[in-house]
Amino acid sequence: MRAYEKLLLENKAWAAEQLGKDPDFFSRLSHIQTPEFLWIGCSDSRVPANEITNTAPGEIFVHRNIANLVVHTDLNMLSVVQYAVEVLKVKHIIVCGHYGCGGVRAAMTNHSLGLIDKWLRNIKDVYYFHKDELEAISSMDQRADRLTELNVMEQVMNLAKTSIVQHSWKNQQRPTLHGWVYRLTDGILHAMSKMEPGAHVDPIYQYHD
Repeated sequence: MRAYEKLLLENKAWAAEQLGKDPDFFSRLSHIQTPEFLWIGCSDSRVPANEITNTAPGEIFVHRNIANLVVHTDLNMLSVVQYAVEVLKVKHIIVCGHYGCGGVRAAMTNHSLGLIDKWLRNIKDVYYFHKDELEAISSMDQRADRLTELNVMEQVMNLAKTSIVQHSWKNQQRPTLHGWVYRLTDGILHAMSKMEPGAHVDPIYQYHD
């Protein structure tokens, strides 16, 4: 059996199991989507949002990219954020990174990797902003862990600076922004930062209408 064929069989088994537990499961899901959370996470296959938070389908709206970046020119990510905030009316947005992130480690090197260099440049900027702190850490593994944490916190701030979040904070007093890091070796999430609606950002990033 080919690997992709196994996935299709597993899907059928999963669907049957859900119906066995709750005959209305899919009917209910197909009619409404009301998640409280938007998750902006890393594409790494070891960090699935629903699995590590033990949530059911429909509870978390998810966007994933390499190294969980919030880039102000990324129309894909911004479209997800706008839909989540303005249509789904989420109450929380979580930016979740993870220790051992390949994107973070690649950004710490001087190796050119092709097109992805353009994307990793955003993490290099985080490194540059915090260079003194990071280069005081002699262990490369610990330095990478700290860059992972700093990257998450910077992405939360980038999210706060978007006009989407600024308008929603002003008019709806939501969402709360969170920065978390997941540890692959024990499965635990660690809270790094939190920004309540109306939290301070430099006035140049604020929108008044």
